[in-house]
Amino acid sequence: MKVAVISDIHGNWQALESVMADYQLAGCERVLCLGDLAMAGPQPTIVLDYIINKISNWTIIQGNTDKMIAEFNLKMYDKLSKEFPIMANALLDDTNIISKEQKDFLAELPERKELMIEGVGVLMVHGSPRKINEDILPNMKISEIQEMICGEASDLILCGHTHVPCGYQTLSKQTVVNVGSVGRPMTGVPKANYAIIDFNNGSYTVEHREVEYDYNLAAQLMKERSFEGANDIASQLILPLVRHL
Repeated sequence: MKVAVISDIHGNWQALESVMADYQLAGCERVLCLGDLAMAGPQPTIVLDYIINKISNWTIIQGNTDKMIAEFNLKMYDKLSKEFPIMANALLDDTNIISKEQKDFLAELPERKELMIEGVGVLMVHGSPRKINEDILPNMKISEIQEMICGEASDLILCGHTHVPCGYQTLSKQTVVNVGSVGRPMTGVPKANYAIIDFNNGSYTVEHREVEYDYNLAAQLMKERSFEGANDIASQLILPLVRHL
């Protein structure tokens, strides 16, 4: 069974649409989504509406920004604005345009999910097994990864959050895969990232994929949101940041 694993859509409908076309063409039967569906993107309400009303074969968990939207308050905004003013402005604007139904949906998502797929134990998390916003990045020490997954029994641990794809084979013979970001890649290349995992009777293979999409249109729609800092986010869709450890 081929399974698409996606994360960090961040309201980018153009990127999501291209990724969906790609994994459908590849024959994926199921989708695992690791959260961060809407915040700070060009079209958060369109993405959420599609996810809530149009899909049936997705398993979804909550990302840290989903939690922020669902639990938004001014104290949270003030704290975020001191460190990340652009993200604070995006969050404030998101909470004004996202409906109560959509916020309730985000609030009810689980923070983690354990599955069994073709005899393989799979754990879905957003950041790491121990914290929703903990980074798993390329070039980390295996000992650091091992500490993060200590106590977990799953064979395959799937995560996102950092917007940078990577993977690790640990000393406990567990595999950790960060699938990167659909909607806001931080790889230096304006292509959507996700992974396809092919499960087969207790074994699996992992394929990281890059997908072209209309990032110029996404950037233009981002600019049209007009909150302070929207232009900066739009520019990052055209020339993505490169995030290093």
